[in-house]
Amino acid sequence: MQPIQHRFIQSTGVRLRVAEQGTGPLVVLCHGFPESWYSWRHQFDALAQAGYRVVAPDMRGYGQSDAPEAVSAYSLLHLVGDVVAVVQDIGAKQAVVVGHDWGAPVAWHTALMRPDLFCGVVALSVPFRGRPPALPTSMMPSDAQAQFYQLYFQPPGVAEQELSRDVRTTLSSLLYGVSGGAAQPRRALMVPHGGGWLSTMQIPASMPAWLSPEDLDLYVAEFERTGFRGGLNWYRNIDRNWELLAPYAGAKIRVPALFVAGERDPVIRGNAQELIDRMREHVPLLQDVLLLPGCGHWTQQERPQEVNAALLRFLATVRASHSA
Repeated sequence: MQPIQHRFIQSTGVRLRVAEQGTGPLVVLCHGFPESWYSWRHQFDALAQAGYRVVAPDMRGYGQSDAPEAVSAYSLLHLVGDVVAVVQDIGAKQAVVVGHDWGAPVAWHTALMRPDLFCGVVALSVPFRGRPPALPTSMMPSDAQAQFYQLYFQPPGVAEQELSRDVRTTLSSLLYGVSGGAAQPRRALMVPHGGGWLSTMQIPASMPAWLSPEDLDLYVAEFERTGFRGGLNWYRNIDRNWELLAPYAGAKIRVPALFVAGERDPVIRGNAQELIDRMREHVPLLQDVLLLPGCGHWTQQERPQEVNAALLRFLATVRASHSA
């Protein structure tokens, strides 16, 4: 098996660094916050050895990909366009798109907008909920004590200052704090007024087994170089996305789909069944839902073997349906 190769491709106004390995049907892997292509390190060999071409970009704003200055350059339309650009650069007629965390909404909307180009979609951690009835930020929880972390992220510069103060502590706290091994507080995703997001996270005495010192070093080096602004700008487009996606209100995703999440992921913890039932209404070809006991938010890093097995089962089904 050839090692992972890195190169740059051009999207709309940005240059994206992509990692790729293997030959065969195309699988595009989209990471979330605060991560990079490296978040998929455990998936490359497994998928490439099974006969797939695996490509994972540093999403715009991350790693060695460009990070435009304008907040408006990080809308879902831009992000979906980047995934389409990856496929077009390779020249593939179809692909399966896989996303984790923020990469999951990108994957869902890629499948929604371009079912001609994407024959399957896999989302980790974040289910598809459809377009909400009002501006998303108007529906986020906030009270006298705290506000939802995505509200805290809205003013430019505030979260950047906190997260960049000590990048190693930031990443250690975030990667451990919402993992399956952490004792997550009831309001894990709420930020106290006058405090920061990291105040809600545990600082681990040692990192979990799934994150080696070398893994952490790589993440730290990337974010010490780039800062967090690019990734945070994705959150600052939440209401803009709602406006731009008005033409897709009520639209269903009509390609085969798979959803995988950790049972201890705060994104779904407490209302997983409700979210799954709602997702089935919007994703009629949802083939399977896999909830991993004891797993937190960093699904494909915490449980690579189970995730790889689920991906391969799904990809084989999609592949068989297209060769029939």
